[in-house]
Amino acid sequence: MNKVIGVFAHVDAGKTTLSEQLLYRAGALRTPGRVDEKTSVLDAAEVERQRGITVFSGQARFTFGESTYYLLDTPGHTDFSAEMERALRIIDFAVLVVSCAEGIQAHTETIWRMLRAAGAPVFVFLNKTDRAGADPDRVYAELRKRFSPDIVDMDAGFTPEVLTALAERDDAFLETYLDGAPDEAAAQAAARRLVCKGRLFPCLRGAALRGEGVDKLLQALDRLSETRYDINAPFGGTVYRAAHDGKGNRVVFFKALCGAVRVRDSLSGEKIQELRLYQADRYEQVPRIEAGMLCGAVGLDGVRPGAGIGPRGQSITCESTPALTFGVTAENADLYALYEALQTLENEDPALGVTRADGRLRIQCMGPVQTEILQQAIWERFGIRAEFGDCRVSYRETIAAPIIGYGHYEPLRHYAEVHLLLEPGARGSGITFDSALSTDALDQSIQRQIEQVVLEHDHRGVLTGARLTDVRVTLLYGKNHLKHTSGGDFREAVRRAVRQGLEQAECLLLEPVYDFRADLPAANLGRLMADIQKFSGTFSPPISEGERAVLTGRAPVSELMRYQSEVQAYTRGAGYISLRFGGYEPCHDADAVIGASGYARAADSENPSESIFCAHGAGFAVQWFDIHKFIPPYKQIPATLYTKEDKTI
Repeated sequence: MNKVIGVFAHVDAGKTTLSEQLLYRAGALRTPGRVDEKTSVLDAAEVERQRGITVFSGQARFTFGESTYYLLDTPGHTDFSAEMERALRIIDFAVLVVSCAEGIQAHTETIWRMLRAAGAPVFVFLNKTDRAGADPDRVYAELRKRFSPDIVDMDAGFTPEVLTALAERDDAFLETYLDGAPDEAAAQAAARRLVCKGRLFPCLRGAALRGEGVDKLLQALDRLSETRYDINAPFGGTVYRAAHDGKGNRVVFFKALCGAVRVRDSLSGEKIQELRLYQADRYEQVPRIEAGMLCGAVGLDGVRPGAGIGPRGQSITCESTPALTFGVTAENADLYALYEALQTLENEDPALGVTRADGRLRIQCMGPVQTEILQQAIWERFGIRAEFGDCRVSYRETIAAPIIGYGHYEPLRHYAEVHLLLEPGARGSGITFDSALSTDALDQSIQRQIEQVVLEHDHRGVLTGARLTDVRVTLLYGKNHLKHTSGGDFREAVRRAVRQGLEQAECLLLEPVYDFRADLPAANLGRLMADIQKFSGTFSPPISEGERAVLTGRAPVSELMRYQSEVQAYTRGAGYISLRFGGYEPCHDADAVIGASGYARAADSENPSESIFCAHGAGFAVQWFDIHKFIPPYKQIPATLYTKEDKTI
């Protein structure tokens, strides 16, 4: 039986140490590595060993009982949440590590929420029970109160308390329980059912550095988890990571969800050259991969992390969106060389969102630690001394009302024309596409080209040049030329149609917001509430807990991004505020941001709004505001096309 498990924790909770011990106790390692001694097998990258933190999802496998486990040791630092979240989406079971010395930390809450949103079964491991000041009972009680009452202490096995918890949650076991003679086999079967359904979260205790409690965790994983994969179905997989090996080969890491795939098979239009089973930074080549396995593949150069592959592939999207952008320059390389290096990194991590405008490069990051890691990676891999500065909030743009955009691309011997309906989308929906045009009017293959450009092109708004989001795009009309239309013509027409629509539209600037949870002395609550109001934030009624208070709410990233240290200062270290990305909302100071951006929409040559027409054997540009003069009456869109289902424009 194949099982994929992921180990998750707030940074420094002992996650990698526990992962090493799992491999050691299962016989996959001769000796467990140590993070403090820089001998960790799973932190294989030099930057990870130097800094003592996990940056990439380390992968290894081991066998225990009758199962083969594929283990992912995920990053614990918030700056690498996107890498962690992609791993979280492909696991079968999670091990959440909580330090009994530090207790529930800020990122622990975020991880728990993501795990529950994904429906992942979770085993909780209370670590560092041997540390001075550790209080496992207090942490356990706090977990049940703040996370879920379904977290049940199973460190001592099937105690009367555990049996009662099983009976309360499983009807089949309840009958046996009421008869007064539940045996361990029945209890184990009930616990396994509940764990797999996400209705019971076994909690165990130990000290990973000493190996204490690790055997119990292995046994719990073996007895209380099961998976069912269909290896006879058509192949489907999910890509969760991409990297380059020491020879420069691009390796795509994916999970096989169903079916099987072999070397030389074609996926996403590319042929697999190698299939690799990884053990940290080492691997062995295999001819075939089947459902429930993690592997690396060489040959899928066009596939990015998050993509689904195969007929039954499933794509994933991450909510861990970088809220900051940084300007990037280089001391010893030209702009183009630096841009190529950044694009290579973006191909491995799409969340980086590299942009180039006005001779400047910008990159999206979660925080300063990530920029330091990137700086080191750019030097080691490309020999470029990059500098990161000019930190800004990463804004987005959208529209407030429907509008129709027109794009015409007709230089000599080229032709493409499209009409696109742009409508406001739900917040957080990104860019979506639909077609109201019959395939008799425009071939299906061309409509797919239009859809691909709409969804994959990095459309930019007209207020600050920020990325466009939360827009529904509907194809209303399109026309090609049997002789002159070539591959890239509709790409040009679609880009111009979107931009022409934005030029006419009522546009909105969106800013990222943080959801916050503050835990601080009650005496400092007034100061915190006043600050949040000053920051244009909102909050729920505070909760008093003795001499302490808890406040939750939302506020703009631009106001809270440096506020954590301020809370530490005015509470003298007795309070903290945890932040997590909470999506985008209309900007609270839009006019000031737009003015400060200095964006000149007419000068943005990479995002043209004009259309190209042809006359007398030569192409000429028509500005967006004059387009209506060049659309002959016979090309006007039929009125019926402006009505689709219950939407009338």
